Amino acid sequence: MAARREDIRDFLRREPDCVLVKVTGTAGSTPRDTDAWMLVAADCLFGTVGGGQLEYMAIDHARRALRQGVPAEAMNIPLGPEIGQCCGGRVGLSFTAMNADLATLLITRSDREMAARPHVYVFGAGHVGDALAMALSLAPVRTVLVDTREEELSASNVEGIETCLAAMPEAVVRDAPAGSSFVILTHDHALDFLIAAEALRRDDAAYVGMIGSKTKRATFKNWLSREIGRPELFNRLICPIGGTAVKDKRPAVIAALAAAEIVVAALNCDAQRHSPKAGRGEISKTALPH
Repeated sequence: MAARREDIRDFLRREPDCVLVKVTGTAGSTPRDTDAWMLVAADCLFGTVGGGQLEYMAIDHARRALRQGVPAEAMNIPLGPEIGQCCGGRVGLSFTAMNADLATLLITRSDREMAARPHVYVFGAGHVGDALAMALSLAPVRTVLVDTREEELSASNVEGIETCLAAMPEAVVRDAPAGSSFVILTHDHALDFLIAAEALRRDDAAYVGMIGSKTKRATFKNWLSREIGRPELFNRLICPIGGTAVKDKRPAVIAALAAAEIVVAALNCDAQRHSPKAGRGEISKTALPH
């Protein structure tokens, strides 16, 4: 089942009279980088250019232009004590009234950015899997919750993720795109081992993690050596997920800790894969007006 698309289409349908605010330049320390953007309507927003007084000023400027029916001039804002911020940098902002062509550009760009997000496959729709999917739902990753049990997937109602019913979850691993992350926490240790072994065979995986104890770690290492004949693969496994610094086994706590390490691994891998040094070029973006 496909995840619900982020609602830029709904926003533009509800608020056709809005202003695109775009970060066009930065110097020094700033809350967002060049090309961050948001949409400002009379009484609602979509996105952010960094929050704080900078964003309040941008919103006021855009809404004043909307009320007066005139174009909003560009702004160049120092982030210092005079506006109640201490970043110390400077941000340039442009303001463009919405029109049909600009709306199409924004939708196209949003679609491309969402399609390019790194995949995170969560195997197991139990208590921890559901909590982890929820924790990841706000991150800029494409989360897929995988299970062999239709009733467990049906019971999951986390917005912003996809679900996948799979009789052979290890096949999902084989078909996943390069740079994917794999998190394994099914109801069956034998199934965990099969999925983990398949994921560890992939040299292009951003992250392979499995929920477990010291005993489960040792058992899996022995199993890898005996059944697969490749005990060295074990060195790439994160187990337990979320680390051991916090001794708390509640699903929400495990999910929060694991989500942080997964997002770090996924985004770092994605940045490396799409950097010019990697020989692949940057992900193409649809240019927005300055």
